[in-house]
Amino acid sequence: MISATQHYPAMWGHYDVCKSQVYSDEGLTWDYMACQPEAADMTKYLRVALEPTNITCGDPAETYCALENPYMCNNECDASTKELAHPPELMFDFEGRNPTTFWQSTSWRKYPKPLLVNITLSWNKTIELTDDIVITFESGRPEQMVLEKSLDYGRTWLPYQFYATDCLDAFTMEPRTAQDLTQHTLLDVICTEEYSRGYVWKYDKTVRFEIKDRLALFAGPRLHNMASLYGQLDTTKNLRDFFTITDLRIKLLRPATGATMVDENNLSRYFYAISDIKVQGRCKCNLHANSCVFDKEKLVCECEHNTTGPDCGRCKRSYQGRVWSPGSYLPIPKGTANISCNCDPFGSESERCNATGFCKCKSGTTGKHCSECLPGYLWDSGSQVCDDELLRCQNGGVCLSNLRCQCTVGFSGVLCEKPHCESEAAGCGGPDSARNTSCPSSAHLLLLLLALATASCWPAAL
Repeated sequence: MISATQHYPAMWGHYDVCKSQVYSDEGLTWDYMACQPEAADMTKYLRVALEPTNITCGDPAETYCALENPYMCNNECDASTKELAHPPELMFDFEGRNPTTFWQSTSWRKYPKPLLVNITLSWNKTIELTDDIVITFESGRPEQMVLEKSLDYGRTWLPYQFYATDCLDAFTMEPRTAQDLTQHTLLDVICTEEYSRGYVWKYDKTVRFEIKDRLALFAGPRLHNMASLYGQLDTTKNLRDFFTITDLRIKLLRPATGATMVDENNLSRYFYAISDIKVQGRCKCNLHANSCVFDKEKLVCECEHNTTGPDCGRCKRSYQGRVWSPGSYLPIPKGTANISCNCDPFGSESERCNATGFCKCKSGTTGKHCSECLPGYLWDSGSQVCDDELLRCQNGGVCLSNLRCQCTVGFSGVLCEKPHCESEAAGCGGPDSARNTSCPSSAHLLLLLLALATASCWPAAL
């Protein structure tokens, strides 16, 4: 089995640059690439919750006995004394201390009622797993356990893997190991007996969810062919989602007993204790960010490519020209940013931004985001463009400063197209119209429009 740190830099060393400046025929512009944050120890950013809430030992104080020696009872847990307390945060503190620090549950004093514990790890952020999940037990490893995942912040849960001394008896599943999986069965949920049998806890206290063994099915046994893996992550349905989580839940169902029968005369031998949990991963930013910051107790992608949101999952305001899409790992090694959030708020042709961040605007637009009309152009909400045709003043109107029409007496509107009397209750021909003498007849208006057909106002810049 590959160790937790072996080959790690080579495995995830690509896609650390989101954009670079390049020279082209149009000057200095940006070359955009797919990018993602570096992997990190994600236990630094999680929240932990235990269920039931009173499952941690020490209230009241208890003395525990060793599983392998029921007469060795010198492990005291007392929540009121710091040196003897075993709270949940000790599952994530610095390892290497002597004596070892760990969380510990109450003993199985209510046997035969099951000793059930849920340990929920929450990030309030979508993350992608990059290495094995490793749980180190200070007690014997549990005889029955389930690792679950959530993709919707704990609203629903899916099993990741089952663990048991007897998979058929506990979960009616045939036992398998991660090494039994193939490319076609990689997404299978399996039950393994590898971490739960007999007294093996004496020699190895860890329980794993094997991420790297699954990745190796595409990248090779030493993860040397990452191009193949990245190609599969891009093209294989549900593969990237398999390694994506917002929450993890460890369901402890039965503690280690070390025998076929439970010693009911010494139930203080049976409990759970965890000294360390390792979760290695990265913020999911949809290949639109190369950094993720922990701000106000929350992980947030520092989005590039004109994207925004917790996972860079939508376009920034004023960059809504096309539908958002995630980046792509292909082609190796830079990938494709799939720039779809362009400088095109008016819905005109796609604009390109130069290295200074300003857009090369078209269709009469201007401004950093092409969000303004040029002098002499007016916004046409119907066709969603800046239109110079709108400045053909009618009914004798005069164009002022290439910006607006100055209308003659009796007319109003953007193009002087409306007689004033249209707004009156009786209309232009009514006896109460204050301006009925100034309103032209239909025949007169037709002749007037023909005469003014060439009296157009065009922007001076054209």
